[in-house]
Amino acid sequence: MVFRALFEKIKQGLAKTRDLFSGVAALFRMKGRVDRNFLDELERRLYLADVGTVATSAIVERVRQAFLDKEITGDVETFVKAELRALLNAPLPGLNYAPSGPTVVMVAGVNGSGKTTSIAKLAYRCQNEGKKVIVAACDTFRAAAVEQLTIWSQRLGCDIVKAQQGADPASVAHDACEKAKARQFDVLIVDTAGRLHTQAHLMRELEKIRRVVSKQIDGAPHEVLLVLDATTGQNAITQAEIFTKTIQCTGIILAKLDGTAKGGAIFAIKQKLGLPVKFVGVGEQLADLEPFDPEAYVEALFTR
Repeated sequence: MVFRALFEKIKQGLAKTRDLFSGVAALFRMKGRVDRNFLDELERRLYLADVGTVATSAIVERVRQAFLDKEITGDVETFVKAELRALLNAPLPGLNYAPSGPTVVMVAGVNGSGKTTSIAKLAYRCQNEGKKVIVAACDTFRAAAVEQLTIWSQRLGCDIVKAQQGADPASVAHDACEKAKARQFDVLIVDTAGRLHTQAHLMRELEKIRRVVSKQIDGAPHEVLLVLDATTGQNAITQAEIFTKTIQCTGIILAKLDGTAKGGAIFAIKQKLGLPVKFVGVGEQLADLEPFDPEAYVEALFTR
């Protein structure tokens, strides 16, 4: 029942991407044999679905080894789906909660990636799990970012720690850690400036925030989540590589999945970075942030 509900939500969110994957799925219903032409066409359609060069080449080669000169049957589709799932396999989805004390979740990403909205959705999800949540508005470079997070916190009824525009982001993080400990919050979500991965001085601020929270709370940050805009497809990989080197990301939130046909890029992102996709944004409502499930994701791509 839970899988079915998750599957239906992801299926709906993947509508545009599924249109591209329908070309891949249609191949497996053709008559004939798995020959060179079939393999070339499979490769072409996986490319068109934005699966990426490395992942596509690996899948096509494994299909060749397993099925060359055999009849095209449903077994080929089952095999390809299994290969795609294997590319996405990761530890259990969701957050890695601290065994005691506040769980600190740092959230990073470029402006426009859907970061602030993803933080609100994450806070909402944690609240629904019975957690007491506080957010830290450490994007002090943009007044609008603090205002937006304040509005979300008011809607959610969760506490927020903030400062005036231009204040030291790390000092806001420090104060938030102190409050989280004193008031026994379960989860502290730390927003960080929506910076471009090319802005070295801003990336250093990220490192500073990480150092501060690690001194304040044992084991923190327990998660460092990078919000990537699914509509940018594989262009998100370059961003992610820089962020990962700077702040040791532990996972990805893939936002705006419902607004793009580039959802296939998730395979290239996972293979290139080795980072688990923790959550996917499949709509605009607060409840539209789902723990990533490789089985539901792949199944939804191939469902007509």
